[in-house]
Order: sequence, then structure tokens, then C-alpha cells
Amino acid sequence: GTGSQTAFTLSRTVASINDIQVTVNNVVQQPNDAYTISGTTLTMTSAPSAGTNNVYVRYLSTTTQAITPSQNTVSWNTLDSNIQQDLGVMFKNRIINGNMVIDQRNAGASVTPTNGQYTLDRFAISIGGGETGKLSIQQNAGSVTPPAGFTNYLGVTSLSAYTVPTANWFSLLHEIEGLNVGDLAWGTANAKTITLSFWVRSSLTGTFGGALNNSGNSRNYPYSYTISAANTWEYKTVTIAGDTTGTWLTTNGIGIQVGFALGAGTTESGTAGAWTATRAFSATGATSVVGTNGATWYITGVMLEVGTQATTFTTAGGSYGTELALCQRYYQTINGGIGIAYDSSSMSFSVPYKVTMRAAPTASLPSGTIVTDRAGSGSFTSSGASIGGSNIQTNAASLNVTGWSGLSVGWAPLIWQSAAWVNFSAEL
Repeated sequence: GTGSQTAFTLSRTVASINDIQVTVNNVVQQPNDAYTISGTTLTMTSAPSAGTNNVYVRYLSTTTQAITPSQNTVSWNTLDSNIQQDLGVMFKNRIINGNMVIDQRNAGASVTPTNGQYTLDRFAISIGGGETGKLSIQQNAGSVTPPAGFTNYLGVTSLSAYTVPTANWFSLLHEIEGLNVGDLAWGTANAKTITLSFWVRSSLTGTFGGALNNSGNSRNYPYSYTISAANTWEYKTVTIAGDTTGTWLTTNGIGIQVGFALGAGTTESGTAGAWTATRAFSATGATSVVGTNGATWYITGVMLEVGTQATTFTTAGGSYGTELALCQRYYQTINGGIGIAYDSSSMSFSVPYKVTMRAAPTASLPSGTIVTDRAGSGSFTSSGASIGGSNIQTNAASLNVTGWSGLSVGWAPLIWQSAAWVNFSAEL
């Protein structure tokens, strides 16, 4: 105060006198008696004594000013990142495991995949032409620091300098189930625009490509993006107008195929930025990762959402547990169980799944060796175990497994091992 000043201008409009508290020389003043408020003007009944920082105004209400923005003046980009996060909705991201955290099959180990092989959960490699040994894929390959906010990424390393034939391709593929994209209304006049966003890093620079395809590969949208600096994480967004024609499944089949090209021949590439009634896996002229021996290409934070704006990344499920369950709809492993011996070498197992699967899965044994234990009788280890007759449904399976010796009919040994003894796959 100055000793004579009674009117003070506040930094914001106050709706009610009860929304603030005024202190002078550390003494709380009584509203209406000691001061009044009008808009941004605080008027004291008597002038506070002269001093530095001896008059304080504390805002008590969370709403001190109501603002009605003009039409079309608020967009996603005008909101700060915290508000964007708060407004996030469950499953706005149609990509499952887009942060590359879940790796049920390989637990972080490097693989040299063949066509159709899944690497990290929900991400498979598509190779046209049947080539093998041209690249490896690993969670956190090269052990570089991921972008801020992420702990994992999918890493591709080229194993040779390979020239992709004109009709062949290499593509990292994420297939979205039709039940998860039915609201997009693709194939109709009401088709919604989507935005694909991701973080990418490569030892190469230039224009890279990818493509979206329908289940029958009869509708295709090639896209491109540019990597400007080698070995540097860069954030990319691609906005795509929804396709108003073609057949787009809204069942438990393939709804949308989202591909990231690692190399494609000329006949499997197309002009970026337009829907066509053909098949393509990349944009024409895109950089080939497999064309340079030792080249690296890393990706994380993949999100596909409705709208023209790329928003703050969220996983499809919103938490690790939910994201894992979403992955297990397509692939899951079983570590334990109890069987009933029905002859000296075979047992029948009733196996409930962790979550209901997309479709009746395929069961496979990762090893011919299965260790079981029966109290009082010791352990029994199979040799060359295999699945005989079975009844496999979407929520449970009954498996007849052979490969033991010395069992007695009616015994009920437990499976007693840390590693998975049976895998179930219902991938698209």
C-alpha cells in the first residue's frame, strides 16, 4: 500500500466477494466491512498503511472468472497437455500395445522373423516373396533411450543390403479387429477421418512409407513421412480421410491393416495421400530399411484415433493390466494346470483362458517336455509331448496330450514348471 490508495486492480475478475480473502499486514479483513469487490477492482474502506507487499489477496474459488469462447475458437491444440490427458477417453487409441511394452512370445529376445510371424504383441512382419534372414526385430534393440514418456520401443535391424524385387515387400503390420473400428463407418458416406501418430528413429534419413489396407487388400491408402535427422527420435502424424467406398469389416475379422514399410518393390508401392482400389504396402520412392546392411528403424507411441488432430498418447486400455488383457484376446500362454491320466502315456487337461479369445484359438506346445508332479508319486516328465484330440472354444479348451510313461489311470498330476507349457493363438 501507499498509505492513501484504496482501489486496487486484480489480475482476474472475481464473481463474488466470498471468492477472495484479503489480508493487510497479516490481518484478515472482513468482506463488505473492510472492502468491496467489483469485477477486477478491489476497494478498501480505508487506505492500508504504506508498505511493501503488505496487502495480499487469496483466491478461494476454483471458478473466479467465466469465459464463453467465440464459436470455433477452441480446438484440441489450444488446450494444454494436462487438459488433453484429462479428456482422454478409453480406447481412443485403436492400436493395442502401441507403447511396445508387452512381448509375451519373446520376452525381449531378438528374433529373425519369417512372413506372418508376430514379434512384440499385436505387431507382425509381412514379407511378400518369402525372403528370410533379411532383418531382425527386438524389443528395445540397440538399448537407446526411448522418447520422453516411454520405456519401450520395437527395433528393426537390417541384416543385409537387400534389393527388394518389384513385386515383394517388407512391412511391420498391425491388424485392427473390425469390432474395434465399426464406429469409423468406413465404406459409407459417413466415413470418419482418422489420425495416425508415432515416434520413429532411424539410422537412415529421407522419405519413408507405409499403407492402410482393408481385409481383402482391395482398398489401399499409401502414406509417407520424413525422417530428418539420423539416430534421433522424431514425432510423426498422418491424417487420413475415411474411405467412403470398399468393404471394411466390422466383425471379429480384420478391420484395418496398418503397415509401416521397411522396403517395397515398385508394384507394391503407390502414390501417397489417396485411396485406391489396389494393394500397396508403401509410398512410391520410399526409403528401404532392408536395403542398407546394419540400418536401424525404431518405433513406439503408435496411436490411431478418430479426428484430424493427434492427441496425447494413451494406450488402448489405459493401464498395463488392461493392455495385457487386450493382447491376450489374440495370444496367451498358460503356465500351470492339472491333468487327468486316462492311460499310461496320456493326460487330459481342462484349460480355462485368462480372457475370452477373439475366436477359437490354435493350441501349440512350445516344448515337447512338460514337467508334472503328483503328490506321493514324484514328478513325471513328458518326452516329445504332442496334442491329440481336443475341444477348443473361445473361453476354454480341453486338450488330450500324449508323451508320458508310467502313469496310472485316474492320476491327477499338476503341471509344475515356470515356463509356458501351452500357447493359444487367435491372431487375425
